[in-house]
Amino acid sequence: MLSNYTAIIVKSEDWYAGFIKELPGAHSQGRTIEEVRENLKEAIKMVIESNYRHSIEGYEKVIEEKMTVNI
Repeated sequence: MLSNYTAIIVKSEDWYAGFIKELPGAHSQGRTIEEVRENLKEAIKMVIESNYRHSIEGYEKVIEEKMTVNI
């Protein structure tokens, strides 16, 4: 699955910090912009997987379907 997200990256002294605008909890840091980008990709995966696991825990039946939304 290919999705697009907006990364916000800022520089603070010797470090870069970044977060994903559309995905609360997906944030990271690194010494270079490229390191932050790679770390953010991992953060996105971790947040999505964690959110999914927590959202279906304890339910007897889970229905999963694709949706298209035009914003």
